[in-house]
Amino acid sequence: MLINTIELTKKLIDIESISGNEAAASRFLKQVLQDMGFRVTVQEVAPGRSNLYAKTAARPRVVFCTHIDTVPPFIAASEDADHIYGRGACDTKGIIAAMLKAGEQLLSENIREFGYLFVVGEEVDSIGAKAANELGGQTNFIIVGEPTENKLARGHKGIVSFTLTASGRACHSGFPELGESAIDKLLDLLAILRQIDFGSDPELGKSTMNIGKIAAGQAHNIIPDHAQATISIRAACSTNSIVNKVRSRLPKDIQFEVFVQSEPQKMYVLPGCETCIAPFGTDIPHLNHWGAPLLFGPGTVQVAHTSEEFIAKKQQEESVGHYVNLARQLL
Repeated sequence: MLINTIELTKKLIDIESISGNEAAASRFLKQVLQDMGFRVTVQEVAPGRSNLYAKTAARPRVVFCTHIDTVPPFIAASEDADHIYGRGACDTKGIIAAMLKAGEQLLSENIREFGYLFVVGEEVDSIGAKAANELGGQTNFIIVGEPTENKLARGHKGIVSFTLTASGRACHSGFPELGESAIDKLLDLLAILRQIDFGSDPELGKSTMNIGKIAAGQAHNIIPDHAQATISIRAACSTNSIVNKVRSRLPKDIQFEVFVQSEPQKMYVLPGCETCIAPFGTDIPHLNHWGAPLLFGPGTVQVAHTSEEFIAKKQQEESVGHYVNLARQLL
């Protein structure tokens, strides 16, 4: 029998698994799954980085799925009367623990037609989900765990992430007419992009743009010859339409490179369940061989990726029962 949900969550949090360094967490989860009686397939997706696919002797018609990796930095587990804190508390170490405890209960009821898929790299490029899609094809439903406050998500936005790189000509700042400021070029384009309507959806709402990172220049007294911005647009509509809108505004001397692109998603929901729209992206676009997707989990994404990340103990304990009921209904 597994340790209780709270202790399991703290144990998982204390295994550092920042994207690219998931090996220790994968080993721990493999042992847990084997101790529960599952047959575990280890899928290496990059050196030292492995997905886990666990199933019983029965064909898994439902699969519980979430990601092993977290964003940096590592934050050890702590708790008070009502919450568990630490990196991954809600995104998604607490969800993994709840899914495992739900599976323990299903097995005790002699329900065997379910499994687990734990993947790496969701926080960066979904490398694990893209590889795991090759393993799919036999399941009917995949329940993906992300913090949705124990509501079934009807849909979530897509994402387009890209870099803009401007080139100029460096010179002494006392003679700006002798150079070309790459920063000025980049700022002019960013001002234009901030005014664009990138589309909307009646359920998903409006597409939103975030300028997440800017790197440029060498010193205050040098006209900069290089500037780069990294941008993400949370897409409520076709990502190709967004890419085309950006391209149509590009000056010839600014380079545009897309490094993440995934479409908005509409998910399977069950009648009588409380639902929501998720304002974030997930691995679901890359798991289309695993059956109809559901998105559900305890915790709020509003504290994910923050130094105060937490999961409410009561909500997490309740999610165990919700996962059990979802699996029962789907089976």
